[in-house]
Amino acid sequence: MIAKQIERLVDLALEEDIGPGDITTNHLVPADQEGRGHILARQPLTVAGLEVAQYVFQRLDAGARLNAHCADGASLEPDAIIAEVTGRMRALLTAERTALNFLQRLSGIATHVMSYTELVKGHRVKLVDTRKTTPGWRLLEKYAVRVGGAHNHRTGLFDGVLIKDNHIAACGGISEAVARIRQRTSHLVRIEIEVSTLEEVSEATAAGADVIMLDNMSVKQIQDAVAMIGDIALIEVSGGITRERLARLAETGVNLISVGGLTHAAISVDISMDIESL
Repeated sequence: MIAKQIERLVDLALEEDIGPGDITTNHLVPADQEGRGHILARQPLTVAGLEVAQYVFQRLDAGARLNAHCADGASLEPDAIIAEVTGRMRALLTAERTALNFLQRLSGIATHVMSYTELVKGHRVKLVDTRKTTPGWRLLEKYAVRVGGAHNHRTGLFDGVLIKDNHIAACGGISEAVARIRQRTSHLVRIEIEVSTLEEVSEATAAGADVIMLDNMSVKQIQDAVAMIGDIALIEVSGGITRERLARLAETGVNLISVGGLTHAAISVDISMDIESL
């Protein structure tokens, strides 16, 4: 089932590409001509976004059918057939670029994320994303993160408390910030707080934070913080996370590693579609 937000995103994408009409296709292809397209991987990749691609074609031809040759999460080699789509030729030609844009972007994220998750295999740590997503694409990009084997942090500002440095500054301190939020939220809501020094770690544990985010700390500082916190709170590290540091950070005993680059640094993969007349 496609969420309403994604329906709106697809409609916007089609509108900006088609405008008042596809002047090339509409002048070349008869309205009743049927066609078939083969969607192909042009590089090694992890597939994500098949349902969205199908929806794009069906917005222009309700009778269009996408027969997937694999499921989201499948790892493919170059020239592998991802899916076959059939329907009115005009719809296939006009929707092609928009459908592939979704597939290429989401598969690019899943492929990118998979390369990160391989580096922390065998550790108890969870790799999580952030809110550094393409505006309007958050639900889709966070879905692609899960397809790639990582996990989601909060979806937005509405579904998780995360007290950051500017919140602390506005409240006058960590203890005051935690106390205020405790008074105004349910006891079922976890409170996460961002810290950047060991002194702040001590204050956050004393204030009763449920999750403590260690921001831009050295490995030595993180090790010291893990020893200080123990099982009092979940421990997340963030900031300056690179592939080279990932395995070393996983060994420190933290619970979560958040990486904005899972989404914002991902590059779209190469996917094409070959169309033939029926």
